[in-house]
Amino acid sequence: VQLQASGGGLVQAGGSLRLSCAASGRTRSTISNNGMGWFRQAPGKEREFVASISWRGSITTYGDSVKDRFTISRDNAKNTVYLQMSSLSPEDTAVYYCAAGRTAIVGAGLQAYVYWGQGTLVTVSS
Repeated sequence: VQLQASGGGLVQAGGSLRLSCAASGRTRSTISNNGMGWFRQAPGKEREFVASISWRGSITTYGDSVKDRFTISRDNAKNTVYLQMSSLSPEDTAVYYCAAGRTAIVGAGLQAYVYWGQGTLVTVSS
């Protein structure tokens, strides 16, 4: 499975962005049956959990720093996962990665994910 993240860019503080993560490859069913997640990594910092969603989208979890500002969703028919980000602040500046989980429901642990996208850069100016 290959994951392609897109939608990053430069945005002013208080603004919004929507990231997309499209899956492709021979085993397309992996993304439809498994949980998906978003992580981010700022320069000099460890990779941080942002959000996850179960295979049918019924269960979502969020990192404390993005709760009530970000929304994760998925469209299995399009093999795509989204991250809607609002009320952005400079602290949200990072490379954002999407990842496919090993199971139908995944959480914040890095070890729960088996496939990773290449990342998309989000820069929030003050």
